[in-house]
Amino acid sequence: MAVTITHPPTFSFFPQICVCVCVCVCFFFFFFCYIFHFTSCDFKRCLNQVPQEKTVAELLRRVKRGWVWNQFFVLEEYTGLEPLYIGKLHSDMDQGDGNIRYILSGEGANSTFTIDDSTGDIHAIQRLDREVKSQYVLRAQARHRVTGRPLEPESEFIVKIQDINDNEPKFLDGPYQASVPEMSPIGTSVIHLTATDADDPTYGNSARVVYSILEGQPYFSVEPKTGIVRVSLADMDREVREEYQVVIQAKDMGGQMGGLAGTTTVNITLSDVNDNPPKFAQKLYQMSVPESAPVGSVVGRIRAKDRDEGANAEMTYRIIDGDGRDTFDITTDPTNLFGIITIKKTLDFESKRSYTLKVEGSNRHLDPRYLNKGPFSDITIVHVSVEDVDEAPEFSAPFYYAEIPEDVEIGTIFKTVSARDPDAANNSIRYSIERTSDPGKYFYMDITSGALMTVLPLDREEIAWHNITILAMEMNNPNMIGSVSVAVKVIDINDNPPSLTQYYEAFVCENAKAGQLIQTVTATDPDEPTGGQHFYYSLAPEAASNPNFTLRDNQDNSAWILTRRGGWSQREQSVYHLPILVTDGEPPVQTATSTLTVRVCSCDADGNVLSCSAEAYTLPASLSRGALIAILACIFVLLVMILLMLSLRSHRKKPCLTDEEENVHENIVRYDDEGGGEEDTEAFDIAAMWNPREAQLGKLRQDMMPEIESLSRYVPQVCISGGIMATGDGNVHSYVLSKLYEADLDPCAPPYDSLQTYAYEGEGSVAESLSSLQSAASHNDHDYDYLNDWGPRFRKLAEMYGVIEANNSLW
Repeated sequence: MAVTITHPPTFSFFPQICVCVCVCVCFFFFFFCYIFHFTSCDFKRCLNQVPQEKTVAELLRRVKRGWVWNQFFVLEEYTGLEPLYIGKLHSDMDQGDGNIRYILSGEGANSTFTIDDSTGDIHAIQRLDREVKSQYVLRAQARHRVTGRPLEPESEFIVKIQDINDNEPKFLDGPYQASVPEMSPIGTSVIHLTATDADDPTYGNSARVVYSILEGQPYFSVEPKTGIVRVSLADMDREVREEYQVVIQAKDMGGQMGGLAGTTTVNITLSDVNDNPPKFAQKLYQMSVPESAPVGSVVGRIRAKDRDEGANAEMTYRIIDGDGRDTFDITTDPTNLFGIITIKKTLDFESKRSYTLKVEGSNRHLDPRYLNKGPFSDITIVHVSVEDVDEAPEFSAPFYYAEIPEDVEIGTIFKTVSARDPDAANNSIRYSIERTSDPGKYFYMDITSGALMTVLPLDREEIAWHNITILAMEMNNPNMIGSVSVAVKVIDINDNPPSLTQYYEAFVCENAKAGQLIQTVTATDPDEPTGGQHFYYSLAPEAASNPNFTLRDNQDNSAWILTRRGGWSQREQSVYHLPILVTDGEPPVQTATSTLTVRVCSCDADGNVLSCSAEAYTLPASLSRGALIAILACIFVLLVMILLMLSLRSHRKKPCLTDEEENVHENIVRYDDEGGGEEDTEAFDIAAMWNPREAQLGKLRQDMMPEIESLSRYVPQVCISGGIMATGDGNVHSYVLSKLYEADLDPCAPPYDSLQTYAYEGEGSVAESLSSLQSAASHNDHDYDYLNDWGPRFRKLAEMYGVIEANNSLW
């Protein structure tokens, strides 16, 4: 089978030809390997399928393939107006009669690549860019144009895009920042730069980059192949120049003519090294400080300047000599640049007026590489003058202490203080007591001698310590005042008698026996003797022969009160008073008498007190007076409530009904106003209807409001000329008829309408107004048949009015 593969013309460069030759050799090698592989496979497959009687020639027969594929190569960035010819596909089954149709599929088919279905010519219809896509995988097939039957199996081939030098090298991270120590030797690496070229590094020199320096000579250089920037000038000094700008170029095609180039900028900074020794700006510093400046005060500061920076400029200062080494001190400030001179001891102008200091300043961090540029230290002289200050008087001691008995006589001098003027003038001193320190004014200070004396009696039990402040003032300058504290301790004197610790009130049971302990007493004394308190207890002389109680001193500052007899009785005597004599043991001896109250109480068998009051005998044993009062109060309240209930019950009205059987009747509602209708719920007392003889026609209603009664005077009065239609037999029906007739003729008779108080009537009732006003004028105007339509509630009323219509005909 013959296969024709046609490629477009290529450039006649030698490298391209070499590549094509290599590709062709590789193609044919793999092609024959592939043919051999499939031939052997077809042969084996045929052996397994053909009958054994077939000949060897028949076994070796196979169908030859007429479709061959290969790789197509095309240069990128074609800019012609016509489609770019890629190659031609041809099958040996194509006889040129147009019956074969070539079909192209895969990556870019019909969009990037097209095929002439008759000739098999492949063209690129779009611009190809290898940096976007380096190859396309396509599939081709030959089919019969009429039947569509595949004439060749589908095959795959690759279109590879050949690179051209259309991309310049780029520094992706530029511009760059770098630093290198000053004084670095030649060849010191500064920074490593890398330029990226998007072209194919495996094809030609399109991506082979060479570096060069455009700006920055002679200080720096760059290695052409690696892109490493190095120092090319020795002993570059940061203090002379610190910043450098270097421009680096990267060019492809190995740097040859026609290659593309890209540039970037590298900003290089020289970092500092400690190559400069410090120097003081002055060889002699003059300072002054007042003698009154306290210890720790700052006298001044000095600085040894260093051309270096950062840690290389940090200093350490020290005083190496001078007569002020013990009086002054020097420290380094937090920035480690300045030396701070401070006062170490108190200054005195009168004793020494000036000091000299020899100060050294040296670098804190040294670099051994540059020690030959040293020494990295410098020395200066500091002269400190002490200024005279008018100082306040000074006492001979920082504080004073004195002790004085509390019984000392007034005017006794117990302490003398002294002060002097430290200045050379030595002015006279006047003394006084600072009043706020002695608010009670117990003491007096002699103005000239400084003697301290008492002016009021002292009491240790009231104030044990006095802390007073003594002032010393210069006569010539009252503003100069010195002060000192004097602590005065008041010594204790036994001047207070002892007394019982608290008010004691003991009890003794009626069944107590002789020798029984009833109370333990202790004493207290505001005095504080040196050896501690010791009290002695006894009964007062007038109670020494007391037959009831005795006292036992326990010799431990406590005493027991014991009974001398038994058989106690509350009725005979309920309270006993026992005087107790207490004596302290310090001279002068102080004695006091206190009274112990002892009550006689009734106790149970265990000695628990039940009652200590004589009145308890008149009450039950388990009932106290308070409980009895509470019980009587409750009984009184109950009686008052019962009487109140009986009184209210006697005033309650009861209806007098003569008929005890249950009656079903309608309520006649009493109207204080009209408009409620069925909403009115206050019923008329039906008991009056069961006693009609007791009712009087001319009697007014007792429940009529004064307002209604007064308004009734304005209603026209119509008197009845005839008799009353009533049988008087107690029939309710007759009585109601009689009342109804009277109401029709007499508007002043009950019931009364609320027309007297309201401008409308009938609200809330389906019957509207039931007023009987002017009903006597004409009964023909009223048609009461509608009452029968109102339901059972108005049935009785309808019957009543019906009877009236019948009876009126008689009149």
